[in-house]
Amino acid sequence: MSAVKTFLTRKNGRDGKLHITDILTYTYLIVGTFVMFGPVLWLVLSSFKSSGEINTFPPRLLPYTQETVVVDGYDEPLPLYRTTLDDGRVVELAQRRRIGLESQLIDPANPDEVIKVRIENREPVESVKFSLDNFREGIEQPNFKFWTFLKNSVLVTVVATILTLFINSMAAFALSKYKFTGRDFIFLIMISTLMIPVSVVLVPIYTVILKVGWFDSLWGIIIPGAATPTGVFLLRQYMLTIPDELLDSARMDGASEWRIYSQIILPLAKPALAVLAIFSVMWRWNDFLWPFVALKSSDNFTLQVGLQTFQSDLTIQWHLILAMTVLTLLPITIVFAVLQKYITTGIATTGMK
Repeated sequence: MSAVKTFLTRKNGRDGKLHITDILTYTYLIVGTFVMFGPVLWLVLSSFKSSGEINTFPPRLLPYTQETVVVDGYDEPLPLYRTTLDDGRVVELAQRRRIGLESQLIDPANPDEVIKVRIENREPVESVKFSLDNFREGIEQPNFKFWTFLKNSVLVTVVATILTLFINSMAAFALSKYKFTGRDFIFLIMISTLMIPVSVVLVPIYTVILKVGWFDSLWGIIIPGAATPTGVFLLRQYMLTIPDELLDSARMDGASEWRIYSQIILPLAKPALAVLAIFSVMWRWNDFLWPFVALKSSDNFTLQVGLQTFQSDLTIQWHLILAMTVLTLLPITIVFAVLQKYITTGIATTGMK
């Protein structure tokens, strides 16, 4: 901790004074932090807000809830409001009824006396409250089959990641350790596909899965993205650092190409494979566009596609969308937080910028 404190509090000016570069650096870091994490903080805090609080203007950062009080003679708790009486006293009263622009307030201790106040002369008594009602209501929604969508997302992510590691590692092995005519050209063509937007190939891929019978099937969203140019590039760059002499020695000892790939290349390429696995998990878990196009039955929806069930032609349940979005982001956030050190190490060793 002392080293971190020393690093953060160091100054470039003489005699330990602030320099213009210090001011610019801290300003850049503070503004960058708010720009990056501000929307995430707003998303998380808004997931605890009620539908009425989300539509409040001007918007507020924290989730506020109006206080209520139980009054004798009333079946439901009544909302509390703060108002100023004619004698100048500021009191908290319960609203019994609202008629037009007039609010009928009562004292919880003396509910028989009704005080009539114009609505602009009262303000709700509120407090910050982090309620889990949105999460509970979202999971219990009949149209949002949370556990089915979660199972589909996990299945797609796990199977697709395994296939991605297998296919990309074999392609990277061939492009890095075999010398054949057109090797560099093939690699260039693969890398060039990174410049093609997904929307351009959406129709051809849709036609292919429709012809092979994978439409509205989990295989239809697993197979098309199994091979990725980013994965091939990352693994190839790492495998180039493995000495060719090591492979030649294995061949002289009678090892087959499959044995060299499985027992030499893959163990030595674990850092790069770990990075690609993390990337693949994030890609597949957060994917929305292609599953939205390729899936029709709600029983095959993933979590990201299932979120659109909270949106209809007339209403959008923002409080449930925000709550379920936070819930769907938790697994991938945990995975990234636990394994982020492998991303840094793997990118540094693969030469990826």
